[in-house]
Amino acid sequence: MELKLPREGSAFCSQECFKSSWSSHKSVHLKAKLSSVGTQNSDSLGEGWLYCSKRGQGRTPKLPYFDWTGALRPYPISGKRIVPAHIVIPDWADDGIPKVEPISDLQQVVEIGREVLDAAARIIQPGVTTDEIDRVVHEATIAAGGYPSPLNYHFFPKSCCTSVNEVICHGIPDARKLEDGDIVNVDVTVYYKGVHGDLNETYFVGNVDEESRQLVKCTYECMDKAISIVKPGVRFREIGEVINRHASMSGFSVVTETGVEVLTGRLQTSPNVFPWLNS
Repeated sequence: MELKLPREGSAFCSQECFKSSWSSHKSVHLKAKLSSVGTQNSDSLGEGWLYCSKRGQGRTPKLPYFDWTGALRPYPISGKRIVPAHIVIPDWADDGIPKVEPISDLQQVVEIGREVLDAAARIIQPGVTTDEIDRVVHEATIAAGGYPSPLNYHFFPKSCCTSVNEVICHGIPDARKLEDGDIVNVDVTVYYKGVHGDLNETYFVGNVDEESRQLVKCTYECMDKAISIVKPGVRFREIGEVINRHASMSGFSVVTETGVEVLTGRLQTSPNVFPWLNS
């Protein structure tokens, strides 16, 4: 459609002229626009100067597209600076992936934690106090050459956490004797070779009612389903959605006052994974 506007002062004599010149016209206008907002062409800065892309993981000679809300625009950045070989570097300095040594240490500490947890499980029965469970955990951890991480963490007085029945988590071992029909969660964390390994399990004490059995069964299934989707690129909230969905379909609900702990080698640290929708 032609609007039949006056052509006096127009840069183009006709619609055909405009179409044939569009490529060069667009290029000139783009350069002018970039100049007007203060950006700089990476070519003019010399080799190695590029724009950041992919949230810092990529580089490009072109200004990345974004729905800018103001006049500020990014400039190209220079190449990666060199760190001398004698400087001690953190894990992420090369590729962002933990080195093999820390991963092997994590594997070793959780193996110790598993042995400690199994030692605690062997004594669980009606009449046993949670303080006795704590003693076994403490002695087994020391025997393996580890430190019981909970001990004196924010002044926590014991070497493990024991949570009975309606206690959600982080219960303090005491003189109460376990009773027939109880369920008890034992939460063990071992510090070994500079890293922490945290794991827990819920046990039946004697004859447990069907509702408690289904609760524990559903919790294990939620954990397994969450683990099954874990891989690079999965968002933390997707893990919470899987847990919440299965719990709801099984007639249970998730506790929203706590989260799922992620093994990083540090105690009670980020990232936090929350087991509910839209987390």
